[in-house]
Amino acid sequence: MVFVAKEKVRLHRGLQARNTTIFVAKARTFSSDVILTKNGKSSNGKEIMKVMDLNVNKGDDITLLVSGTDEQAAIHTLKDFLLNK
Repeated sequence: MVFVAKEKVRLHRGLQARNTTIFVAKARTFSSDVILTKNGKSSNGKEIMKVMDLNVNKGDDITLLVSGTDEQAAIHTLKDFLLNK
């Protein structure tokens, strides 16, 4: 099964340097595949440079796709981070 979350990023500065590092570190704690999509461009959510290439800013609409054995925990953790909870 694939969990999909479409959200508006609320993180201050979006996924710039420090926040990207934190996002990727969180994504890597899960065995599930993590894909982040912005404006039709998708990247592996576990690769820092790929995520930074998306240039995700506060207020951007993104889609988060997670698939794997721990997908529910992964999508909740990553979504909460992007929503700055």
